[in-house]
Amino acid sequence: MPTVKNVQRETNPMLKSRERLSSLLVAAIVVMVATAFVIAQKRFMLRGAARPEINLKLVGSVERDSKLIPLDNSIAVNSGEIVNWVISGENSGNASAQNYKTVGHIPKGTVFIVGSATADGAKTVFSIDGGKSFSPQPMIEEKQPDGSTKQVPAPVYMYTEIRYEWSDPLAQGGKLTASYKVRVK
Repeated sequence: MPTVKNVQRETNPMLKSRERLSSLLVAAIVVMVATAFVIAQKRFMLRGAARPEINLKLVGSVERDSKLIPLDNSIAVNSGEIVNWVISGENSGNASAQNYKTVGHIPKGTVFIVGSATADGAKTVFSIDGGKSFSPQPMIEEKQPDGSTKQVPAPVYMYTEIRYEWSDPLAQGGKLTASYKVRVK
């Protein structure tokens, strides 16, 4: 059974239009307020978010006649030569970097020179599987004369990557340097 209000709505098109307009107006206000909130939140996050940003640079040079010659596409390296790799970086962000790491690749056709890795305050770890896992001393299984297997240190020629891991914070504007050497096969 129709109520008085329902009858008035159905018979008064002006009242029906006002209700629709009111509903649309309320919906538009809700959307505008929500949009303004999202925009304000994004602006706050962008302005207020403190985060580090470390820009890295890799430079190689080859030792020839007791001199270091910078590597570029025109320089060919020869068997037996030593290539020095230097990774440098700076924290240009607006916060200190915590527990940061960088990886140096040991190119195919070269062998890492044991003891050549340097980086102030960094721990060095190595990979023999293309960077999937790292260890201070990678191990491999070696078959023994009796048929059993034994874990032994991987030979240095198997090293594929070196990773430097810093535990001390790198302050905003702080710089880092790491280096290692490889011998061309």
